[in-house]
Amino acid sequence: MAKYSMQFKLAVVQECLLGEAGVRSIAQKHALDHSTVRRWSGLYASHGQAGLVKKFTHYPSERRLQILEYMWANELSYRQTAAVFNIRSPTCVPAWERCYHSGGVDALKPRQRGKPKKMPDPQPPLPQPHVDDETRTREELLAEVNFLRMENAYLKKLKSLSSTAARAADDSAQKAQVVSELRQQFPLADLLKLAGLARSTFYYQQKVAQAADKHQSLKLQIQSIFALNKGRYGYRRVTLALRNLGQQVNHKTVQRQMAKLGLKSLVRPKKYRSYKGEVGQAAANVLQRQFEAKAANQKWVTDVTEFNVAGEKLYLSPVMDLYNGEIVAFETAKRPVFKLVSSMLQKALSKLRTDDKPMLHSDQGWQYRMPAYQRILRQKGMEQSMSRKGNCLDNAAMESFFAVLKTEFFYLNKFSSVDELQTGIKKYIHYYNHDRIKLKLKGLSPVQYRTQLLAT
Repeated sequence: MAKYSMQFKLAVVQECLLGEAGVRSIAQKHALDHSTVRRWSGLYASHGQAGLVKKFTHYPSERRLQILEYMWANELSYRQTAAVFNIRSPTCVPAWERCYHSGGVDALKPRQRGKPKKMPDPQPPLPQPHVDDETRTREELLAEVNFLRMENAYLKKLKSLSSTAARAADDSAQKAQVVSELRQQFPLADLLKLAGLARSTFYYQQKVAQAADKHQSLKLQIQSIFALNKGRYGYRRVTLALRNLGQQVNHKTVQRQMAKLGLKSLVRPKKYRSYKGEVGQAAANVLQRQFEAKAANQKWVTDVTEFNVAGEKLYLSPVMDLYNGEIVAFETAKRPVFKLVSSMLQKALSKLRTDDKPMLHSDQGWQYRMPAYQRILRQKGMEQSMSRKGNCLDNAAMESFFAVLKTEFFYLNKFSSVDELQTGIKKYIHYYNHDRIKLKLKGLSPVQYRTQLLAT
C-alpha cells in the first residue's frame, strides 16, 4: 500500500499551483519534506496525474546514458531531469553521472539484484494461528483496548515535544517526561516497556529534571547583556562583558547557555555558499592571484553573492574584466539556479570578438563545475580557472567588487522589495562602469579607461 494516497498528493500539488503559499509552508502544513513537494509538483507538471503513481522501473545502461546526455544538452538540474523522465528518486541521476565520469558506459550497468547465490535461503516463518475475537475473553479484549489507548496517548505526547529545545534534548529525557505525565493514567511498567526505557533510566531522568538549574543566574545575565546591546553580541563578546562585571566564566559555557536560550548574534547572518561537494570536475588555479591584465578580455573573474530584503533573497552573478575592473555582464535571480550563471555567461560571450578567448576564473561552486558550463567554455576555446577549496583570497578581485557594491549601495539604502533592489543594482553597475572613477585607472571610470586606450 502506498504511503500517501493519490487524493492527498493531488491536493498538495493543487495548493502549489494556486501559488498562495510557498513550497516550504505547504510542506510544513502537511508534515512533508519540501523536496518531496517539489518533486510531486515537477512530476505533475511533466506527466499529469500519471506522474504521481508510484512505480518501479529498471533502467539499462543505454537508457541511463540517454538520460544523462539529454540533461547535459538541455542544461537541466538533477530534479528537472528526474521530473522529465518520471524517475522516482532524483538522487539516481547524480549517481549515474558520477559512475559515468569514473568508469564510462560500463559503470552505468545496473548491479545484479538479489542475495548472492552462495547465501542459504532463510527458512520461511511459521504461519501464525488466526485468533478470532469471538473466542477471546472479555479480559483479553479489555487489555488490548487499554494498551492501544496507552500507545495512542504516548505517541501524541511524544509528538507534541516538537520545539527546538525539545529536539535538542536527550531522547531518553523526552521519553521519561512523557512517561511521567502518563503514569497517573496507565501502569508504570507498561509505559516503560512501551517507551523502551529501563526503570533506572526513568528515575535518573526524573532526578535530573527536578534538580535546580545551576546556571539560572548566568542565563539572566546573558539575556540582559544580549538585550542591552540589541542582539549585536555573540558569545565571545557576551563572555567579555560578563568578565567585565566580575563574573569568571568560560566562553564555552556561555556558548552552550546562549544556544539553549536561542540567542544568536544578528550582525553577521549566514552567507551564501555555492560549494556543494564534489559535483562535476574542478579546474586548476591557473590565475594564481595575478589580478592584472595587459589588455581587455584576457582575464575574467566571476562569482555569486546574496542579498536579503524583507525576508526574500536576491542573487547576483557578474563577470568582471581584470584589465579595467569593468563589469562585462551580470544576471540576477531570486534563486541560485544554474540558469542564473548560464544566462550571465551567454551575455558576456556575446560581447567578445572572434579572436578574444579570455581565461575565466571562479570559485569551486557547483554551477562552475557543471558539465554544461564547462562545455560552453571549451566550445569558445576559453581556459577555466578555479580558486583553491575554501580560499576566498584566490578570487579577491571579485570579492572586492562585492564589498564596494554593498558598502556604497546596499547598506546605504532601504529597500521595500526585491524588485526595487534589482532595479537599483542595475543602475549602480551602470554608474560603476561609466561614472565611478578609480585611482588605479588614473582617475577614469572603467569604460572611460578602456575607450581612451582604444582611441589611442
